[in-house]
Amino acid sequence: MIGMARTVMIVALSLVFGTTLAASRSVYIEDLTWPEVRDAVAAGKSGAIIYTGSTEQNGPHMALGKHNFVAHYAAGRIAEELGDALVYPTLPCAPTGNLTPKTNHMRFAGSITITPDVFKAVVMQVALSAISAGFKNVYIMGDHGGGQDELKQAAAELDGQQGVSGVHVYYIPDLYFKEKEQMRAYLTANGIAVDVHAGTDDTSEIMFLDEARKWIRRDKLAASNSTQQAVTGVDGDPTKATAAMGRMFLDLKVRNAVAEIRRLRAGQER
Repeated sequence: MIGMARTVMIVALSLVFGTTLAASRSVYIEDLTWPEVRDAVAAGKSGAIIYTGSTEQNGPHMALGKHNFVAHYAAGRIAEELGDALVYPTLPCAPTGNLTPKTNHMRFAGSITITPDVFKAVVMQVALSAISAGFKNVYIMGDHGGGQDELKQAAAELDGQQGVSGVHVYYIPDLYFKEKEQMRAYLTANGIAVDVHAGTDDTSEIMFLDEARKWIRRDKLAASNSTQQAVTGVDGDPTKATAAMGRMFLDLKVRNAVAEIRRLRAGQER
């Protein structure tokens, strides 16, 4: 009887811990082993999220990885909402300006740029890698304004090539453009100057994500207009930023992306 009770207890504990492990398993492929990715695809994880970021100046008050932090967080939430997708590693580089002469963000130390052609090619290679792993739906989206056209082109070209094999590649513009429209409407309605770069919108999102308080230099928060942007890198007013607004703006990105993905997939399934 004692032996049987012990066996039952071990089986029960195995089921509990096995369920806990399965429930807590990450949606980010970088956290998984290759057999775990393979098995996830076989079990129905048919979608791969490719969400690009950027490494660029964000004024004296905010870390260069802003877009990457947002992309990693939002991609994970999108995958969780969809329920059948995994997230590929955030691409941390995008077109941010010219090297010679230095333009746009490249005028500031630490910014990284890649040419539009290289950006598009890398995104396509990542997408093809996801398709090679067995994913049937690839969702391409970006947190940075520069490169949106290339993301759209990459998705269209790949979808045209892969469609005959039952694989679909989608560009998800609502994540970026629709959220920007909603953000502008909210700020205008609340009497806050509309953000252009590293102002209220961007800073609010990072305030929400910055639990460790390592990405925002609060003593450096200062408003800056388009004329001053050449010196500060900021075009907007980060002093108006709040974590609550950041959560709202991030929620909009996730909601917009999930809705568009479901709409696009429904169109393919008809």
